[in-house]
Amino acid sequence: MRNPSCFCVYLLFLLAFPLFPAVFSLQTKDLMNRRSANPEKAASNQRGSRSAVGMTSVPRAAAKGAVCLDGSSPAYHLDRGSGDGSGNWLLQFEGGGWCNSVASCLARSTTRRGSTRYMNRLEIFSGILSPDPMENPDFYNWNRVKLRYCDGASFGGNSVYRNGSLVLHFRGQRIWEAIVADLIPKGLGVAEKALLSGCSAGGLATFIHCDKFRRLLPEASTVKCLSDAGFFLDARDVAGNDTMRAFFNGVVDLQGELENLNAGCVKSLPDPRLCLFPQYALPFIKTPFFILNSAYDAFQFNHIFVPPSADPHDHWTRCKLNSTTCTSAQISILRGYRDQMLAALSASFFLEKDGGLFINPCFAHCQSELREAWFAPFSPKIKGKTIAGAVGDWYFEREDARFIDSSNPFDRKCQGPQGLA
Repeated sequence: MRNPSCFCVYLLFLLAFPLFPAVFSLQTKDLMNRRSANPEKAASNQRGSRSAVGMTSVPRAAAKGAVCLDGSSPAYHLDRGSGDGSGNWLLQFEGGGWCNSVASCLARSTTRRGSTRYMNRLEIFSGILSPDPMENPDFYNWNRVKLRYCDGASFGGNSVYRNGSLVLHFRGQRIWEAIVADLIPKGLGVAEKALLSGCSAGGLATFIHCDKFRRLLPEASTVKCLSDAGFFLDARDVAGNDTMRAFFNGVVDLQGELENLNAGCVKSLPDPRLCLFPQYALPFIKTPFFILNSAYDAFQFNHIFVPPSADPHDHWTRCKLNSTTCTSAQISILRGYRDQMLAALSASFFLEKDGGLFINPCFAHCQSELREAWFAPFSPKIKGKTIAGAVGDWYFEREDARFIDSSNPFDRKCQGPQGLA
């Protein structure tokens, strides 16, 4: 396999954040907001690679109990399709971590990750959401929707916490249902083609809702799902602790998420809470699925494989900040995590069910909404194929789309132009 030409995003500031931060730095919104101080002006510009799309609040959502952590109404951004794409739909789940305790969810409820009251009313559409055919050749003229994330459980919870005057709404499942119900009469209900996708915690949401989404649409529709940086691995950290498993168990228990996890998976495991991990749910998903992930995902490296709790003496700090300083022993450990990921994907048999795959070695997290990663001169490539090209080939069945890059962590060719991180 040829060495890829690969863009890599460095998340140096992740070390300053606590475990499972509420805000991911590589969310396209954050990057583009830094580059466009005046989104209103951007919205008035001719349609191009960066499009500012207004927010739509879901009407009568509160009556259905479909509300954010703080009780505010859920919302989405819809950019209408055109031409031969007007009958096709792409729904993108926003990501942004989780909360697994009353304290963390309460704190989250006062931010844009737990309330639409704190969200920008304009959202920049880029990468897979872009309306520019030069940036997004296969999906630019589809109806493109971004589902805002405000529940803290990957759109999967269904409970309420009450303690005196304190009320926290864990209604991710109802939010998902309310948004889809609002989109059905707008054309989603008669979609010819549809793609359900998401990044990070939103990527995890695609595993939860993929088959449900398929059942909502006409039998004749072509429906597929894509997870970007959502294949969170059930793996012990470098200290031998099940850090991620304990965290996810807390999310499921607090938010009443078990009832919404894959039913086949739930019946198959002694501890059904593990079905929040994609590796256990994926074998039971029937809808064609594409997995986009870095083998050395920056978030998983910093918070799952080597969380601060597993490195009290900061042996990994230099390696996290500068991959050229990683010791041979550390490189070997990281390759071991890559091997675990590939083994989990192989065991799921999803590639035998019309699955697609793009696994690169870049120190990155969330690549589909970032123009520079999705389809640009410095985008990650495997065998000359960009992420956008691989996803398009898979969706439209043009050719095989199963790409796994070299095992070399943070490949030198992953570095794109300075200033993009």
